[in-house]
Amino acid sequence: MKKQWLQVYIAAVFEVLWVTGLKHADHIWSWAGTFIAIILSFVLLIKASSELPVGTVYAVFVGLGTTGTVISESVFFGHPLHAAKLLFIALLLIGIIGLKMITPEHANAGEKKGASS
Repeated sequence: MKKQWLQVYIAAVFEVLWVTGLKHADHIWSWAGTFIAIILSFVLLIKASSELPVGTVYAVFVGLGTTGTVISESVFFGHPLHAAKLLFIALLLIGIIGLKMITPEHANAGEKKGASS
């Protein structure tokens, strides 16, 4: 299962790239890179979702993408990071870590527990 989680993390990196690209692309090559990042991001997300619980995968993907986008906008484009923004990013990351920690290793593990109750 570690391979699938790695796919989610890499997909989140590509999400940061394409979201940033949508805002800052200004010529054909940056638009092409943005388009490629969109494709890679979703291909990796779909592959990981075939083995892991979709809800948790999507929450981790979006949370990491959001966090990465906010941080990259600040680091690379000078957008201010206020204390409140950092607090909410920290809360988001705590939620993501919590979801990942309570998610069973196999997608079917949660279904088996629910079926036996």
